[in-house]
Amino acid sequence: MKTIRVTARGPEGWVVKTNAGQHAVIVDQPESMGGSDSGPTPLDYQLIALGSCLVTLAKIVAGQQKINLRSVEVDLSGDINLAVLRGQEKDDRAGFKNIHVDVRIDADLTLEEKKLFMDEVDKRCPISENLMHTTPVSVSLIE
Repeated sequence: MKTIRVTARGPEGWVVKTNAGQHAVIVDQPESMGGSDSGPTPLDYQLIALGSCLVTLAKIVAGQQKINLRSVEVDLSGDINLAVLRGQEKDDRAGFKNIHVDVRIDADLTLEEKKLFMDEVDKRCPISENLMHTTPVSVSLIE
């Protein structure tokens, strides 16, 4: 079992400074939301996490299955009702209503083999698994 830790501090304007290990990452909002657009939004990062996790797992699975994986390209999109996070609407969910992922695989596999390969990749991707199944989240106030 491994514990992953990240810190987030701010805001400075709308900028949130985060640290994951030795990596500093900026989170911001677009100018249309009052930010300076100096970095991706938290919603962008959720899709970034899913896409990069799927590509990483594809490399792992391909190595284990001895597949010559030349490349994987993942395009992601998600629909969300921003009125909920702005507090303008209360009767809808705050998160993505759906996330759609298009995957292109460059490997010497048939379409059916690519489907089986991606089923295995998706099943083993922790980000995908977290999005598809309820993961308990606890938020505690520390004084």
